[in-house]
Amino acid sequence: MTSRSHFPLRSIVLSIALACGMAHAQEALRPEVGKPLQAAQELIKAGKFKEALVKVRDADAVSGKNANETLMVERMRIAAASGAGDVDTAAKGFEAVNASGKLSAADKQRMIESIAGSYYRAKDYAKAYQWYQRYFKEGGTNAANRTLLVQTQYLTGDFAGVEKDVMASIQATEKAGGTPSEDQINLLMNAAIKQNDIGGETFALERLVTYYPKKEYWVTLMNRLQRKPTFSDRLSLDAYRLSLATGGMTAANDFSEMAQLSLQAGYPYEAKQVVDKGFAAGALGTGAEAERHKRLRDLVTKRLAEYQKTALDDEKQAAEQKDGNDLITIGMNVVFSGDKARGVKLMQEAIAKDSLKRPEDAKLHLGIAQLIAGDNAKAQATLKTVQGTDGTADLARLWSLYARRNKVS
Repeated sequence: MTSRSHFPLRSIVLSIALACGMAHAQEALRPEVGKPLQAAQELIKAGKFKEALVKVRDADAVSGKNANETLMVERMRIAAASGAGDVDTAAKGFEAVNASGKLSAADKQRMIESIAGSYYRAKDYAKAYQWYQRYFKEGGTNAANRTLLVQTQYLTGDFAGVEKDVMASIQATEKAGGTPSEDQINLLMNAAIKQNDIGGETFALERLVTYYPKKEYWVTLMNRLQRKPTFSDRLSLDAYRLSLATGGMTAANDFSEMAQLSLQAGYPYEAKQVVDKGFAAGALGTGAEAERHKRLRDLVTKRLAEYQKTALDDEKQAAEQKDGNDLITIGMNVVFSGDKARGVKLMQEAIAKDSLKRPEDAKLHLGIAQLIAGDNAKAQATLKTVQGTDGTADLARLWSLYARRNKVS
């Protein structure tokens, strides 16, 4: 986890303690208190903080101190202890100074922030969390400290609390039209993973691919989807399509399998595009399987040629059928051929027949085809209508997320 760097506790608290000390210098200090404090101040300026703490203790040991003398001792204790890295002692000194009622609201917030930061750097996350909470209770508004508050909460092991708070924050940011930070979303995902909360992890991943559509986020999200017990193997080709579109397909076996699935489903134009991309990327045509890849390319070329010979007759026959099962496939193939508008029209006619074997699959494919055709608005409307618990609705949602940030070609 990363965060903005704090001003060192030494610099902030030292300046406050010394400045406030000088402001009250007009109130007389007895020599037995004032001399060791003066010596402590000089040692602090010289960077000798542990030695300064010894002098502060000498002043504190004087009996019968009045309120002002006690206050001066505690101010100097804060400065010396913070410089020495003794955060607990600095915190105790702060409590004493704060109890005096002579600390301004601004100085109080700065000192609390610094103590919280020092505990964070010391990896005492439980105390850091308490002090960051106190910072906001005292009216602090620094957004970076809000991030650190949640980070310390995470580091204390309160993953449920982190997930609840961060998810609420992300939703509020989205509602206001803003963009949640990548670090914030990743923090949510990590908290969800710690609790084995698949729903929370998916929520975070979907936000990451929406706002920060990196290939690795898409790969993780697609793997998560395909591992769902309810995800149907029937949708493997559709999953490959999204992986290819998002740049997550790099392995030779994936290109080969997708091309073969495309042929089996009746999409030789798509199969050719997949093979061509695989060869262009260097995934196919090299290594020990190079000859097999070339045979696959030859098979795809042959099947495409065969398809083209009967394409018009097949389309005519499909259009005359009562159901739209063949026509939906032909229409999508026409889209892959490059005749996008006509292909989308054929698919819409197929769905209008209202007698499809798998209507949700058909709507999913129509939405993808509309994206390929460049009509994002209609695609979004179509994809929103896709239902089903076997993965169709999940894929439709992910295609919608992809379409918000990308143009499909």
